[in-house]
Amino acid sequence: MNTERQNHSPYLMNTWYVAALSQEVDAEQLFHRTLLDTPVLIYRKQDGTPVAIHDRCPHRFAPLHMGWREGDEVVCLYHALRFDCAGKCTHNPHGNGMIPKAAQVRSFPLAECDGFLWIWMGDAPADYERIPDHGELVSGHPDSVGYTYMPVNGNYQLITDNVMDLSHIDHVHGEIITTRGQLTPLVPKVSDDSHSVTARWEWQQAPAMLIFNQFLPDPEGEARHFFDITWTPPGNIQLSVGATQDPEASLDLDGCIAQYDLHTVTPESVDRTHYFFATRRNHREEDAEYNEQKIKAMHAAFEDEDVPIIEAVHAEMKTTDFFSLKPVLMSNDIAPVKVRKLLTRLIEAERQAAEKSDTLIAAS
Repeated sequence: MNTERQNHSPYLMNTWYVAALSQEVDAEQLFHRTLLDTPVLIYRKQDGTPVAIHDRCPHRFAPLHMGWREGDEVVCLYHALRFDCAGKCTHNPHGNGMIPKAAQVRSFPLAECDGFLWIWMGDAPADYERIPDHGELVSGHPDSVGYTYMPVNGNYQLITDNVMDLSHIDHVHGEIITTRGQLTPLVPKVSDDSHSVTARWEWQQAPAMLIFNQFLPDPEGEARHFFDITWTPPGNIQLSVGATQDPEASLDLDGCIAQYDLHTVTPESVDRTHYFFATRRNHREEDAEYNEQKIKAMHAAFEDEDVPIIEAVHAEMKTTDFFSLKPVLMSNDIAPVKVRKLLTRLIEAERQAAEKSDTLIAAS
């Protein structure tokens, strides 16, 4: 185990991050993306199984994605060393063909689940029991779920702050998801434990949020609404939102016209983030054209309204140490502050465990 790398990482390492949307990686391409400061090559074997290896040849450090495939193996463009999907060099065309022992590329555990490719970047053995379960996304008709991706020039924790504090909706976003000023004065009910932070809002407005009102009995009438959001490490936020005009209905996915969303972030670096989003609705589920329009509208809301603010904040801060700037904190900051503090504790605990391991190895 390379504990020295984990001792100095600014990220939580022994956990699952989203590397890509399943739909981003087709059957033929050599897909590449930098994750946690590490260039990663992702491709599908001939049977469709996705694999991930370090996108750097150990010979002259050429990016392997510039090369080509031979079956389930990848050939480096520069000098034609060939590597299998576990990162082992299988062919050296030079000299007597001897393969140096160091001709090895690191491979990363990869799992495909719920429309995402999840990657384990840490040095500890991958814990497949900890792959986040968002099966709700794929529990309905295929045309009821949509996915999108966008890069953000900002630290990933700023995106987490944004989603955990929904009071910004009435001030940043347009008419389609406005709460007409009802959300801002409310203090969310926040709870937390050693591995999650949850915030909940309940309110009424007329008309209902425009993403729901057309599906309610009285589109212009008052409706009860809810938001439920839960953060789990390292950067997954499951957000449920819905509305109902039935006074007896429960304020949840079962009782409302509602949608189940997942916001998840993976750092490219401390200054740049991969932002993934998925949404599944429980209404108009078999309308593919509506689904396409909806995901485009949600993408536009993030890209045109959230992202410019987040990128401007990141540029203005000039540091990733949020608390060093002594921010003014208000009631709407309870949930995001809890998330930041919990993530910091988890990263520090991981570092201490790595340092302890180093000490034991040195003493043996």
